[in-house]
Amino acid sequence: MARTQDEIRQTNVKKILQAAEQLFAEKGYAGASMGEIAQLADIPKSNVHYYFSTKKALYQDVLLELLEIWKQDALCFELYDDPRVVLSTYIRAKMTHSRNRAHGSKVWAAEVMQGAPILKDRLRDNLYEWAKLKEAKISEWIETGQINPVEPSYLLYMIWASTQHYADFDYQICLLNDDQPLDDLQFEKAVQSVTSVILRGIGLTA
Repeated sequence: MARTQDEIRQTNVKKILQAAEQLFAEKGYAGASMGEIAQLADIPKSNVHYYFSTKKALYQDVLLELLEIWKQDALCFELYDDPRVVLSTYIRAKMTHSRNRAHGSKVWAAEVMQGAPILKDRLRDNLYEWAKLKEAKISEWIETGQINPVEPSYLLYMIWASTQHYADFDYQICLLNDDQPLDDLQFEKAVQSVTSVILRGIGLTA
C-alpha cells in the first residue's frame, strides 16, 4: 500500500530532527550545516529546506520537541498524588531519556548555558508556567506533611542535574567505567541510587 503524503512527511521530519539533534550536539548550532544534516538524514538538502526553511527554524523545533518529551516525562505529577510514586517515576523517565536521547540533552544544555539566544522568548513562555505547576505540587506535599520541607525549585534543579548528568557527561561516565557505557544492570543501579538519595533527602524511602 502506498504511503500517504502525510506519512512521508512525518517520516522525513523525524529523520531530519534526529540528524539535527545529533549534529547540533556534536558541532553546536554554528558548526552544524543544513547540508550535513541532510546527508546524515539521507534526505536531499532541498527537501530539508522544504520542511524547515532555515537552520534556526530547525534548531528551534529540535529544542521544542525535547521540551515536549520532558513535559511528557513529568505527566506523573498530574496522574499521581503519592510523592514517592511521582518522583520515582519522574526520575526514571528523565534518566531513561538521558540514556536514549543524550544528544538532545546536550543541545538543550548548550542553549541554556549561552543564555538561550535562539529560544529565549519561547522558552520563557513554555518552561516557566510548567515548572511553577510542578513546584505547586511539591508545596502541597510539604503543607500536608508528606515530605520534609524543601524549596520546591531547588528539588527540581537537583533532579534535573542528577538525571541529565548521565547524558551531558556521558563521556566522563564512560571514561570512569573502563571506557564502556553503562550496561543495563549498571544503569538500573544508577537509577535506584539517584532515586534513593533524593527520596531519602526529603524523608521518604525508595
